[in-house]
Amino acid sequence: MKRVLLIAVAAVGLVAAEPVPPPDRPLPDTAQEARAQRLFDDIRCVVCQHEAIADSPAGVAHDMRRLVREEIVAGRSDAEIREDLVRRYGDFVLFKPPLRLGTWLLWFGPLAALLATVAGFAFLARRRKPETAPLSDEEERRLADILAADQLRRDPDAKPSDD
Repeated sequence: MKRVLLIAVAAVGLVAAEPVPPPDRPLPDTAQEARAQRLFDDIRCVVCQHEAIADSPAGVAHDMRRLVREEIVAGRSDAEIREDLVRRYGDFVLFKPPLRLGTWLLWFGPLAALLATVAGFAFLARRRKPETAPLSDEEERRLADILAADQLRRDPDAKPSDD
């Protein structure tokens, strides 16, 4: 019974795995292929999210590379290709998204967080600790009497070497 269950789980795992995309077909014109490679490095894989489509093994990245090559052959400019990809996938698809109202937090958020942290530390450093009031004359006399009379309570666990 365990063997059948193990085989069933393995079969589901094989079916659920993404099929390996076919190898890329470079463009016959080397100038166009070089332009495509430059674009691949600027475009983020929407599956891997931390890799450019040039480095991603995902099927979606393969489709995006094929789309970029097709648009280059069709005579579209790099800006038009980027705009089309942004239209399909959003600003996230570009490693360097454009600066506009919707992306201000993306561009300036880390700087704002750093400045807020520095301001917080500066505020904490400038806060003054309350000063303790000096002893009154009566308190000074009582302390002197206690020290003079050696009325300090000794630690019962202390050894002579601890003094």
